[in-house]
Amino acid sequence: MADLKTETPPHLAEPSLREGIELLFYAYRYFTSDPDEILARYGFGRAHHRVLHFVGGNPDITVAELLVILSITKQSLARVLGTLVREKYIDQQPGARDRRQRRLRLTEKGAALEAELSRVQQGRVARAYRAAGPEAVAGCWDVLAGLIDPADREAILRSIRQGKSA
Repeated sequence: MADLKTETPPHLAEPSLREGIELLFYAYRYFTSDPDEILARYGFGRAHHRVLHFVGGNPDITVAELLVILSITKQSLARVLGTLVREKYIDQQPGARDRRQRRLRLTEKGAALEAELSRVQQGRVARAYRAAGPEAVAGCWDVLAGLIDPADREAILRSIRQGKSA
């Protein structure tokens, strides 16, 4: 008789884990494919998309706060943000209390692009949610949340629930 305490459940066995990882890779490919086509028309890439997304969801976010969310270097953000500001997709204003702070907000042009990008991704996610059903969606959220490092998980989940990004 097999010892149930040491037997690996099928969903935790290496083949199942490998399949899950591959599904994540493929899902990401398709999740980003529609926005990639739109971004290419503007000469933009995924980094521009991430900045537009998080600035759009967090009007008046500071550059410092955006750096924390994106977890990238100042130099990387400066290149992308510089383009978006120069081409008038993002407006940059000094902080009210601290003039050294730079607060970011989408312009009308930036909001229109962000909405177009969001619309295609929301459509893809909505189709998948509809097909899977509410219980599967809740399970998916649990899995995705479980992929976030424990030290950051609660802050990120709290900010998502509040409609703000961590």
